Amino acid sequence: MNRRKFFKNGALATAGVGLLGACNQTEQITRLEQTSNKKAKNIIFLVSDGMSQGTLTMADTLKQRMYGKASVWLDLYRNNKVQRALMDMASESSLVTDSAAAASSWGGGHRIPNGGINVGRGGVEHKPIWQKFLQAGKKAGIVTTVPITHATPAGFCINSTSRNDQEGIAEKYLNLGLSVMLGGGQDYFDTSSRKDGKNLYQAFSDKNYTVVNNRIDMLNSANTKLLGVFDSSGLAYSLDRNNDKAIEKQTPTLAEMTQKAIDVMKSSEEGFVLQVEGGKVDWAAHANDAGALIYDQMAFDDAVEVAINFAEKDEETLVIITTDHGNSNPGIMYGKDVNTNFDRLQSFKHSNDWILQEITKNDTVEQVRERVEYANNFGISKAQAQSILDYYKGLEKPEQGLYNYKKLPFKLLSEIQQAYHSVGWISTNHSGDFVELAMYGPYSDQLNTFVRNTDLHNFMLKAAEVEDFATY
Repeated sequence: MNRRKFFKNGALATAGVGLLGACNQTEQITRLEQTSNKKAKNIIFLVSDGMSQGTLTMADTLKQRMYGKASVWLDLYRNNKVQRALMDMASESSLVTDSAAAASSWGGGHRIPNGGINVGRGGVEHKPIWQKFLQAGKKAGIVTTVPITHATPAGFCINSTSRNDQEGIAEKYLNLGLSVMLGGGQDYFDTSSRKDGKNLYQAFSDKNYTVVNNRIDMLNSANTKLLGVFDSSGLAYSLDRNNDKAIEKQTPTLAEMTQKAIDVMKSSEEGFVLQVEGGKVDWAAHANDAGALIYDQMAFDDAVEVAINFAEKDEETLVIITTDHGNSNPGIMYGKDVNTNFDRLQSFKHSNDWILQEITKNDTVEQVRERVEYANNFGISKAQAQSILDYYKGLEKPEQGLYNYKKLPFKLLSEIQQAYHSVGWISTNHSGDFVELAMYGPYSDQLNTFVRNTDLHNFMLKAAEVEDFATY
C-alpha cells in the first residue's frame, strides 16, 4: 500500500470513529483501499434542494418513530459506509446562493452570480458537465419533483442568462441528447401553455423519445429515450400524494422515477450520469410547512436507497448525496411536550398548500377549522381560524414569497401549527450554511473533509476519467 495513502485513509477512518461512533478501524481502512483509484463508470448525483441540517434530522427522527427504522442517509453515516464532508455553497455574488448558482457551481465548475445558469459576469459561458459526459459517450438524465426546466437540473445541462426562462430551457433540452427527463413542468412543453405556441411534446416525439404524462405509462414504458412530465408545475407533495388515490395514480414517486432512469441507462457500455433532485423539499421550506418538508425529505431518502442499492450491486457507480443550500433552518424546539407534539406529524394527511389553496373569503370559521383538523388531525381555535380567514377577506396584508404567487398565509398557519408540532423556523428563505456532502463508491475515498462547491465539477470528471481536469 502507498504509505501516504495509508495515513490519509487512516486519518479518515479515525475521524469517522470520533464523529460517528465506534467502528472497526481496520475494516474501514480496507474498504477505502478497495475503492481507491477505481474508475467510476456511472455517477448518480442526488440533491435534496434546500435541505437544512434540521430537515435531515427531523426526517430521520420521524422515520424512526413511525417505522422503527432510520433514514438511509443517516444510516450511511452511522455504519461508516460513505465519505462525508462539509461544502461551502456561496455564489459569486452572495454568501447565500440561489439554486441556479449552486447547480452551476457543480455543473460549470465556476461560481456565478445568483439568477443565471452557467453564465458568469460579462456573459461568459461555462460548459455544463452533463454535456461533457455526453460527448464522452455516456448516457445522461435528470429526475426531479419540480419542473425539469427548474434551476437545479438545468444547471447540469445548459447555459441560460436567466433561470426564469423555463420555456427556453425546455427547448434547449431538445437538442441536448439526454436519455431520460422525468419531473414536472407541463406548462413549458405543452402548446396550449407555451407563449410561443410550440408543441415540444411532439418535437421530442419526433426525436424518438417516448413521451409519458402519468405514472402507469412511465412504469410500463420501454427502456428507451424517455420524457415524462407529470404536472403543470411541481409535482404534488409526498404528503398529499400519500393520502390521495388520484394523485398517487397520476404521479410517480421520486424513488420510482430514479429507478426508471437507472433502468433506461444502465445498459450503456460507456456508463451513465444521473441527477436526482428532491425539489419540493425547498418549496416546503419556503412555506414553513413542516409536514410537507419532512415527508418529501423521506421520499428523497427512498430515492437515495434506490441509488445505493444499485451502486452496491454494480460496484462501478459513484453516488453523491448533498444539498445546494439550507432553507429557513427548521428544527424541533425544546418544550415539555415536544415528543408528543412532534409525533403528531405521524398522523398528518395533507400539506399546508392543500389546506390553504381551497379556502375562500366566503368560507366560515368552522369550515376553516374542519379543513385544518382533517389535514393535521388536531383542532385550532376559532380565533386562529379567523386570523387565517382574514387574509382571504383582505383584512390582512398578503404574505409575499418566492413560491407564493397567490399570497396565501403560509407563515401564519405555520406559526399556529408550531404550538402543536414543536417545529420552529428562522425565516422563509435560503440560508448560507455549509452543507452536507456524502459519497459512496469508486473514488469516494478521495473526498476531502471540507470542499468548495466548484470542486465537485472536477471531482466527477476525474472520478470518471473523462477528460483532463483543471484547477479553477
